[in-house]
Amino acid sequence: MKDIIKNLNKVFDNRVRLGIMAILVVNEWVEFKQLKMMLGVTDGNLASHISSLEKKELLEVRKMFVNRKPQTSYCVTDLGKAAFQEHLDALESIISMKKKLPE
Repeated sequence: MKDIIKNLNKVFDNRVRLGIMAILVVNEWVEFKQLKMMLGVTDGNLASHISSLEKKELLEVRKMFVNRKPQTSYCVTDLGKAAFQEHLDALESIISMKKKLPE
């Protein structure tokens, strides 16, 4: 029975990372402030989780200045889309499984 969870990606175990990826796969670029507001997390918490995803090359970072203020935006990479889709597929597979509980 342990095989049913083998395709779940440990990177997405955390709810904040799961939320970041869910937002990014349906939006082209999202600003740090928008992610923070949507997820209801602190700057440090969000930055930490973004860093984890960036190290795995699951998202891309764009830094620029807008009206002389720094603005950081993120988008999901092709690798990130594929990894997240595999994770979702694994979850769907578990959910749709017929119950096979030992007696």
